[in-house]
Amino acid sequence: MATDALPTLSQHLVLLDEWLETRRQIARLEARAAGLLAQRIAVMDAEVAEAPRYRDTIQRSMIAEYAVAGRVPKGSMDYAFADAHALADFPALSESFAEGRVTGAHVREITRAASVVHEAIATGNVDAGTLTLYEAAALEIAENDTPARTRAAVREVAAALAGVTVTERHKAAEAERCVTSRPVGDGLALLQAVLPEHVVAAIMDRLTQTAKHVIAHPEERRPVFPDDDEADFVEYAERDAITIEDPRTGESAEHEIWLPATADDLEAYWAAIDAARDTDPLTDPNSAAITHVPDDPRTMDQMRADLLTDLLLASDPSAVFGEGLGNITGHVQVTISATTLVGEDDKPAQLDNEGPLHPDVARRLAGRATLWTRLFLDATGVVTQTDSYTPTAAMVRHLRARDQHCRFPGCRVPARRCDLDHTWDHALGGPTSLDNLADLCHSHHPLKHPSIPDAHRWTARQLPDRTIEWTTPQGRVHTDPPPRRVMFIPTPEVARQTTLPEPACPF
Repeated sequence: MATDALPTLSQHLVLLDEWLETRRQIARLEARAAGLLAQRIAVMDAEVAEAPRYRDTIQRSMIAEYAVAGRVPKGSMDYAFADAHALADFPALSESFAEGRVTGAHVREITRAASVVHEAIATGNVDAGTLTLYEAAALEIAENDTPARTRAAVREVAAALAGVTVTERHKAAEAERCVTSRPVGDGLALLQAVLPEHVVAAIMDRLTQTAKHVIAHPEERRPVFPDDDEADFVEYAERDAITIEDPRTGESAEHEIWLPATADDLEAYWAAIDAARDTDPLTDPNSAAITHVPDDPRTMDQMRADLLTDLLLASDPSAVFGEGLGNITGHVQVTISATTLVGEDDKPAQLDNEGPLHPDVARRLAGRATLWTRLFLDATGVVTQTDSYTPTAAMVRHLRARDQHCRFPGCRVPARRCDLDHTWDHALGGPTSLDNLADLCHSHHPLKHPSIPDAHRWTARQLPDRTIEWTTPQGRVHTDPPPRRVMFIPTPEVARQTTLPEPACPF
């Protein structure tokens, strides 16, 4: 058996290596394509210099030419030219792209997030060298993480470097919030809402929580079943309890049932119960004592869409979705410097796992927050401890603040929807301590479960710097360092003249 496993393992590694090399080749070709677009922009600029009155027409013609020839939507071609033009400001990123170390998706996230840095330089809020700092930090992130994680991280870096410019942009953008709709065919329409990012995050969180509650509690749904002739329907309005004797054991047990809403239906219901005494009421599928609640066939996206409709039209979830939903609220986690919180400065706060947040919004959220954690950061920006009094709760809060999302490489499921996992299995002696716990989502948590066969099981260990080192079934090693919050360390001269800010406080 061991001999048979070796060729299989070798095949896994060969296929993975070929796939990775193909991906690198694709990235190199994407970089070459971007370079060709940049050259075409240079040609356009020369043409515009000769006929400046027709700049817009010349540009539209160029984009249309490439869109038609490449069978690419005009909007996508427009973005491609814009990204190629923006890449010219980032020589190190261009080199990494050309060598296949980052993908086109990484480049798009970095160049688009840089707009606030460009604006801050143009307005004189920061000097031109800030763009080089941004590029270096963004490249360090992109070469070691996914585009999705890169997006959140580089937005935070850009916000920290641009400073007040981000605050001004957020304030101006808030006026653009709106709700629009347009038909998409087949009786469907697209409802779009442009809202502040923290509001959208809370809405999605509440919809997801509510959908999970509906899925987990089918007994709370109010069933409607056809009667015997399937012509009319009986509406069941309330629950009651009934004691039924199990004919196999002679023992009695109380069972919860639904009672019909009308008197006629109720009389017929109890008559059916009495008639069912001659059969086994617990096993007979036709027994009136058994309420059959059908499975819910909706996907999570469909469930969220239905719940959004219900919440908007009925204010609170109606009885058809079940009880106990009114107490479900959306959650967001915000990190803000203590100096910003008390109004000593207007540095952007951080909407964890998303990006910068206007300080005024963070202060308003702080005024309504019921849960606080004070964070102490080390010199590299990693959370080292919290000051909660309850050990277990403090550990949970500490780990959620430290991890922010699932600690499997590339995964961005928020920590609040993850499980706290013992990196070194507790059953094998692993301690319940901060250096042996990490957040893992429901998808990646099972990959390291001891019940998984060795040929498919991943292993993990936590390094002293809290990096999680993952080993694949084929023996490859991948690392996931803890996400760092952006902070700037004063030089020794500045440190002697200033006092460091208070620790950051998420709520």
